[in-house]
Amino acid sequence: MSPTSALPTTKPSKVERLKEQSHQLREPVATELLQDTTHFTEDSTQILKFHGSYQQDNRDNRIKGQEKDYSFMLRTRNPGGFIPPQLYITLDDLADQYGSGTLRATTRQGFQLHGVLKKNLKTVIAAIVKNLGSTLGACGDLNRNVMAPPAPYRNRKDYAYAWDYADRIADLLTPQTGAYYEIWLDGEKVISGEEHPDVVAARQSTNGNGTQNSAVISHPEEPLYGTHYMPRKFKCAVTVPGDNSVDLFSQDVGLVVITDDNGELQGFNVYAGGGLGRTHNKEETFARVADAIGYVDQADIYDLVKAIVATQRDYGDRANRRHARMKYLIHDWGVEKFRTTVESYFGKTLQPLKPLPPFRYEDFLGWHEQGDGQLFLGISVQNGRVKDDGNFRLKTALRHIVEQYQLPMRITPHQNVLLYDIAPAQKLVIQTILSDHGVASVEMLDPLERLSMACPALPTCGLAVTESERVLPSILTRIRTLLKTVGLPDEQFVIRMTGCPNGCARPYLAELGFVGQSPEAYQIWLGADPHQTRLAQPFADRVHVNDLDTVLTPLFVNFRQNRKQGESFGDFCNRVGFDALRQFSMDAVPAAAPSGKAKYRIGVRDAVYTRLKAIAAQKGLSMTDIATQAIDAYLKQEE
Repeated sequence: MSPTSALPTTKPSKVERLKEQSHQLREPVATELLQDTTHFTEDSTQILKFHGSYQQDNRDNRIKGQEKDYSFMLRTRNPGGFIPPQLYITLDDLADQYGSGTLRATTRQGFQLHGVLKKNLKTVIAAIVKNLGSTLGACGDLNRNVMAPPAPYRNRKDYAYAWDYADRIADLLTPQTGAYYEIWLDGEKVISGEEHPDVVAARQSTNGNGTQNSAVISHPEEPLYGTHYMPRKFKCAVTVPGDNSVDLFSQDVGLVVITDDNGELQGFNVYAGGGLGRTHNKEETFARVADAIGYVDQADIYDLVKAIVATQRDYGDRANRRHARMKYLIHDWGVEKFRTTVESYFGKTLQPLKPLPPFRYEDFLGWHEQGDGQLFLGISVQNGRVKDDGNFRLKTALRHIVEQYQLPMRITPHQNVLLYDIAPAQKLVIQTILSDHGVASVEMLDPLERLSMACPALPTCGLAVTESERVLPSILTRIRTLLKTVGLPDEQFVIRMTGCPNGCARPYLAELGFVGQSPEAYQIWLGADPHQTRLAQPFADRVHVNDLDTVLTPLFVNFRQNRKQGESFGDFCNRVGFDALRQFSMDAVPAAAPSGKAKYRIGVRDAVYTRLKAIAAQKGLSMTDIATQAIDAYLKQEE
């Protein structure tokens, strides 16, 4: 079976036709790159994604009647978040010379470089590749950056295996087309690291029992992907038992390292079908956590990964892109049919899962022993933005440290950075550098900030309907104030925010999630557990940013009054149930809300709303407060 023969009998999506006509991702990118324009055509931008770049425009700079302010976001491909010092210094230079002056750590352990102009794209990508990096496959309909726990425990073989196999799976699923090097490096294929011989062999080998499907297809360039690549993006992670730093259950494929009593690798537990993207008011789209699929021996891991990829490649929906992720295939088929189909490609029956301890959230911030006499340091990066801003100069500090000590770096799955292989004698100097540049130690962080994430959203993301990265810090401050007001001054829980429902910051696995629904308004999600193994659920729709306090205050009061000993906020919401939470909020006396905020909602005409919003911003008050004062004054006049 091939991807072409598996295309649906219904009309395939436009992107499928573009992939088919692209000459394995070459056109129309190669032709349009030579044109003296500020941007690519819509068709070309779809293919450009496979090369690791999104075309964007800065909505803050839009002027009616003028061309959009076009620029490009580049995303790195670095399995397990590994950034060698040479690459980091290069990215830092590129950000200043060709980008927005900042770098952004992503939730998939890559860096994003924003603000690159079309005329500089080739220069920037070539510099990244020549300095031990890549952007190939960081976006587009294929396997994205493979994740792994960032902790460099030198005395833990399981962590070493996770890093190793993240690299190997990434290599196995890397597109083989020569388009990337032809376009961006004039055909020069820079070798940044040799692939493991087993990976090279596995890419071409035909697993299966001879009478069933083969995961490998007859294609001169792409033996796994064929002409049409994957129906949609495909995400993998490798982790160790108990470590859920990678948000394992959000992945299309999750592998858990299984070792014997001596620490030697035996095989992998396999999970599949996670995915968080959805669309508002489209109930057929939904967030989903991965299912347990089975266990596979170490020797068979490549064949199994190929079998899962082939199943999604050949049976995933290529007509409706909203229904194209593997989570929908498993949802529609059921786990048993999916497992049986995978086994037909694999040529073997999957074994039962090996027992595992409970998974726990880890962020690895602060100073830690590596296990070999050296240290590693996890540095919190608010919403992943590596920048200099007034007295806070993280970008300068990181550049100084990496350049002076030539330290390797791992980007964490929670938008932070981790420096490692630090000699104990260097600890004080590094800590002083950070302190002198306004970078707070982990002990000084508010836990709400430590546990939070936000996507970039406005002004550059084309999908964003409202703010995320730029507004979350102020919302965290408001939430901390609310918690103090209701008697929970030291409470902490996982908060995540996105500017649209696609879920890039994984809000559906947060104890408190804010999902952009309309300008300045959010859908509120509650009830995930603090270790990201259970989905949150939608609690409230279209809550204006100015009204968040009104909705959250009774929730926090209820939590304080009725929680069990040691119970987290997410577990409390899940246990009590949303009907009870809403009833408590309706019954709550107005005094439970700060500033006398009430529980009722009324509507106003658009013109009045616009004026009210402007006055609220000018006076630094909430619209609810101003509206309440105005209505109260009117009622008194009528009495």
